[in-house]
Amino acid sequence: MTRRLFLSMVAAAGVPSGPVVIPVHLVLDGKAKPWCSQNENFWSRIWPEAVRDFARCGIILEHTQTTGEVGKPSGRQPVITGLERGVLNLVVTDQVPMIWDHGLALGGVTTRYRGHHMCMVSVNWAHGHQLPLLSVNTVVHELLHALLHDIFENRPRGMMGHAREFRVDAYATRMWLFSDGAAIRETARAYRKRLVGEFLG
Repeated sequence: MTRRLFLSMVAAAGVPSGPVVIPVHLVLDGKAKPWCSQNENFWSRIWPEAVRDFARCGIILEHTQTTGEVGKPSGRQPVITGLERGVLNLVVTDQVPMIWDHGLALGGVTTRYRGHHMCMVSVNWAHGHQLPLLSVNTVVHELLHALLHDIFENRPRGMMGHAREFRVDAYATRMWLFSDGAAIRETARAYRKRLVGEFLG
C-alpha cells in the first residue's frame, strides 16, 4: 500500500489525530517449507487484510523486507537472523519453534528476542478473520500484542493470560468490523516512541 493511498483512506475515515507510522521489518525465513496453499493464502489474503485493518484505523505499517533464517535447535532458543533494531520485526516462517509453541500449532508469538522486538507468524497455521472475538487475523493479533505493550511483559498464566488474549481479540474485532482504532492509535503512538527510544539508547 502506498503512502498516498493510505492517507486518502485516513482522510475518508476521518481520523482526527493523524496517522501513526509503525516501521515493520518483514523477515522471510529462507529455511521454511510452508504448505503451498497456506503460503499463497498468507500473501494474498492474511497480510493484505492486516495492512487494510490498521490503515482504516489510522495506523500505517511501513514495511521493509529481507530474507533471514529461523534455526530451531532442539531444547534451546531459536537462532534467528535478518532482524533489525528500532523496528517491529515480523518473522514469517512455517512453524513457531517448539520451545515457544509447546506442540500447540500456534499461529504466532510476540516477544522480545535478544534486544529485538519481534512477532513471528507461522504461515502453516495463520488465518484471516473468521469469527468476531474468537478467531481473528493472526497478523493483526500478534501486532496488537506489541502495539498494546504486551511485548514488554511475560504472558500471565491461567485466567489472566486468557483475559489478555481476549482483550487483543476484542480490539482486533473492533478494527475489523467497525474500523474503530482510536484507543489502539494512542497506544501505538506510545509504542513507537518507546521502540525508537530503546534503539537510540
